[in-house]
Amino acid sequence: MRYLWGLLLFFPFCAYSYDDCATMRHIPTDEMSLIEVVNMALCRNPSTAAAYAALQSQRYIKNAAHSYYSPTVSGHVGTNRSHTEHDDWDYTVSLSASYLIFDFGKRESDFAQSLATFRAAGFDYDETIQNFIYSVIGAYYELLNSDAAVVAAKSALTVAQTAKDTADKKYKSGAVARADVYKADTTLASSELALERAKNNREIAKGTLLNILSFPAYQDIKIKDMPASFGSDAESKDIDKLMEIAKKKRPDLLKAHSQTNAAWHRRNSAFLKNLPSVSINVGVDIKDTSVGGMFNDITMKTHGTFGVSVSMPVFTGFSNFYNARSANADWENMKSTEQNVADNAMLDVFSAYQNYKTAQTVLRQTEILLKSAIESERVTSGMYKVGRSTMLDWQTAQSELADARNQHNSAKYDLFVKRAAVALAIGDIKNGLKENK
Repeated sequence: MRYLWGLLLFFPFCAYSYDDCATMRHIPTDEMSLIEVVNMALCRNPSTAAAYAALQSQRYIKNAAHSYYSPTVSGHVGTNRSHTEHDDWDYTVSLSASYLIFDFGKRESDFAQSLATFRAAGFDYDETIQNFIYSVIGAYYELLNSDAAVVAAKSALTVAQTAKDTADKKYKSGAVARADVYKADTTLASSELALERAKNNREIAKGTLLNILSFPAYQDIKIKDMPASFGSDAESKDIDKLMEIAKKKRPDLLKAHSQTNAAWHRRNSAFLKNLPSVSINVGVDIKDTSVGGMFNDITMKTHGTFGVSVSMPVFTGFSNFYNARSANADWENMKSTEQNVADNAMLDVFSAYQNYKTAQTVLRQTEILLKSAIESERVTSGMYKVGRSTMLDWQTAQSELADARNQHNSAKYDLFVKRAAVALAIGDIKNGLKENK
């Protein structure tokens, strides 16, 4: 069934990079891409195994429903002792078979219900896997963002150290007051504190990703950054096209439809339970009532039966009537639920699309902001060195540059997450894993 295995096979090139991933005790030392991290998580995380086990349980229930089309055969072997004047033992062997040949379609409804329920379980599994992959993507980008924050903090510390050294030289030469040195010391101390906080946040982000991969949080992991062109305007689709894709691929929509279909067949089955059913019955039994012997040609009796039976419930205390009414109400409920799921799904697609478009705009704005902050800091530092600006001006420029770097990094990786959110909203999370060049 394509919809069940699509997620596990959604990339023809997406095979596990490590054959022993399930038993590994240490994270690989080489740099891992997003797809490799997702594959590792799917291989190791117990939540995916639990979701698959739940799906397999429903599969076996569906397979058991095939028995509706098979005859039932039962055998019996027994012995009895009657306390009479002969103190006899009776030995009996019997075999009987029955096959339902007509029941006004109830058997077909029962099987269709099991099949629809299995399909709903399959889509539920797909939804679980897609949500899990989205959580991996979020953790991956958060670690990249934390790495970038550490780099930015180190860069800010380098600038602060340069300002400190410059202020010291100018103070010694009598060009500035002692206050400039104090201000430079304050900025340097703040930059050192910001670097430590960035390193701490990086450790937490790393531990979160390692936990998803089922590795100890104290281990280290190296991941690849994303290409600069990732998440460009060229990738955007029209909102109407995204909604059409969601209607065909989004697992919760497909699950709700299958559940409604199962409820419809359950309703039919409950109604058809009140109608007669026709079966063929065949049986044979062998009985021996001899004294001291067992199944010899003289005392053994063989009896065979063949017949057609018609059965129909006449009175069940109104249970069948109320069960049919309950099944019909359940079907009506599932129809309303399906419509509600569809409405919410379209809102999810619209919201994810708008968030993604906004993230693109924010990224462009932060790029402009960063370029401006870099140039402003460069000019201000040069002016301070020649005595045409104050340390306060340089401090302000440094603060604005650090803030611009952090905003740009956050905007960049937020765009990646928003892009994955669009893929999740339309039920096609594999598009959130593509690495554009």
